[in-house]
Amino acid sequence: MPAGLDRQRRSQNLFMSALRFTAKMEIRGINPYVLVSAARARKLQPDWRKPMPVLVRIDGQPREAWRINMMPAGDGSFYLYLSEVVRKASGTVVGDRVAVEVEFDADYQGGPAGAGPAWFLKALKASPAAKAHWQALPPSRQKEVLRNMAKLKTDAAQQRNLEKALHVLSGKPGRFLAREWRDGR
Repeated sequence: MPAGLDRQRRSQNLFMSALRFTAKMEIRGINPYVLVSAARARKLQPDWRKPMPVLVRIDGQPREAWRINMMPAGDGSFYLYLSEVVRKASGTVVGDRVAVEVEFDADYQGGPAGAGPAWFLKALKASPAAKAHWQALPPSRQKEVLRNMAKLKTDAAQQRNLEKALHVLSGKPGRFLAREWRDGR
């Protein structure tokens, strides 16, 4: 069966075994989220300590479950950050009480998504400090940076983001991708 068709059928049947609960959508910094308690997280995947790949819907939306990595909070619970796509599809905002449907995404494959844009890789190669810090980043962070770089459409946006990335990857403190960086991470 083609992977796309299998994924579509899986998404349609997904929530037969999904974890369901209601929670208030809150905000952490600039990121809307729902807290998934340690007990609920254990039902999804026992003893999981790193970012947990899940498929999620909020108030039954979007129609095809959205892939998100829940981020560990440090006490066994997880932050389920809700992307703009999910919030718009569900018509929800911070402060709303929402119906959460979430299931562990066993089909998730970690690591960077492809090699990355040539202009980024060339600049990285030209900066030994940035390249060393890049190689020390966890695969999930590399993937986040590569996805961001791949989405940039204009030369100005590429240059602006490249300068920020090289600055923080060189070990200098700064803000990039909505987080504070220090010592190249």
